[in-house]
Amino acid sequence: MKNLVSMKWLLARLYEPDIIIVDCRFTLGQPDAGRISYEKAHIPHAVYLDLDKDLSSPVSTHGGRHPLPDMNVFADTVGRAGIDKDKRVVIYDDQGGMIASRLWWMLKYTGHPSVYVMDEGFTAWSQANFPVTAETPVVIPVRYEAELQPAMLVDVDTVKQISSNGSAYLIDSREPRRYEGLEEPIDPVAGHIPGAVNFFWKDLLDDQGHWISSEAIQERFAAVPKDNDVIVYCGSGVSACPNILALDEAGFGKVKLYGGSWSDWVSYEENPVATGTE
Repeated sequence: MKNLVSMKWLLARLYEPDIIIVDCRFTLGQPDAGRISYEKAHIPHAVYLDLDKDLSSPVSTHGGRHPLPDMNVFADTVGRAGIDKDKRVVIYDDQGGMIASRLWWMLKYTGHPSVYVMDEGFTAWSQANFPVTAETPVVIPVRYEAELQPAMLVDVDTVKQISSNGSAYLIDSREPRRYEGLEEPIDPVAGHIPGAVNFFWKDLLDDQGHWISSEAIQERFAAVPKDNDVIVYCGSGVSACPNILALDEAGFGKVKLYGGSWSDWVSYEENPVATGTE
């Protein structure tokens, strides 16, 4: 796979000088839990980036629960973490790849050519008795040049047009009950954007927490037209990213993130809401 690497792949390259490892563990509702876990134990040489502090900007009226940060600020953040475009970046979390995929997408959006998500996550790494440490690495800051890829991102106005005219394929990455409007534990309105089809991102993982094979990913998205624009959203622009990574893996070339996602959509009272299945 071009976007995913195994734990053994990383273990074999752990001390190669052009590898930067990023720990992105984060627990929704417990904003300090990821960093605390990192400080207790992490993969050797891994730096820590926080979903709320490093991969999002502060919440405002619109933009969703995890608005994308200013990309110049993000470039400074990853530069301080030692990341430039000559490095191979391997990202892990303990959330099935959800947070790691968000950073994968952000680095791709800013033009980084060599970014990977580690399959499984930190718990599996630790249970395999692979090396861990509590030592914080010494990082030499570098300059990261962000070269934005505007074709990878859409805003609410674009999604409004798509929802009304069907000009792109719209994917909702949340669990089916939230998509169908049967429950909404986080956002103020339940349901989905009219016209969206549900592909729950966790269906990319098997019963052991491994990502499914390239062949299984192809099969999963067989009904999605490859010549169409594909817009992916979730609750706040985070769990959409595993689906974007998988679609890229399956050879879809025109996949875009709706950055604010459902939490941005429902911040506009005039936006229509659908329930049930489509």
